[in-house]
Amino acid sequence: MIVLAIGTLQIALILGGVLLLLLFPIMALISVLKNEFPGNDKIVWVLLIIFLPFLGALLYFLIGRGRKK
Repeated sequence: MIVLAIGTLQIALILGGVLLLLLFPIMALISVLKNEFPGNDKIVWVLLIIFLPFLGALLYFLIGRGRKK
């Protein structure tokens, strides 16, 4: 039988990772909703971030921020 010992460092890393995965898309959504985009770009970014949270947020921060008005 294998016993897994999880220490304080592992718990902190797991919680930090989960917080990052939750905070990143929320920050992207706030940024999208605060700014203006041409055409239907705002709707597309919101849907992308909602349905693909981490990837959508990453794409927004890499590509989308430069496309705002």
